[in-house]
Amino acid sequence: KVVKAFNTNFAGTLVSGQVGGAPTTVLVAGDDDGARAAVIDLVTAGGLAATSAGALKRARELEAVAFLQMTLAAGETIGWGGGFALQK
Repeated sequence: KVVKAFNTNFAGTLVSGQVGGAPTTVLVAGDDDGARAAVIDLVTAGGLAATSAGALKRARELEAVAFLQMTLAAGETIGWGGGFALQK
């Protein structure tokens, strides 16, 4: 069972649990509902927010989010402590 998570977050936001005053959101993708739910439970138990990104085929979109975030940080548009927080 493969579950993709954490790669769209900078380490600093995982440690602080915050992105701009909002809870750090970890996007979780995987084909197995139980495995995906287990990772979501792990993330929330650690004090972070978690959202299902759906099936593992969403990995491509998650990589794009991560690349955009790294590009913005490297260009000093956002800091390395910045990122995206999903508001529900």
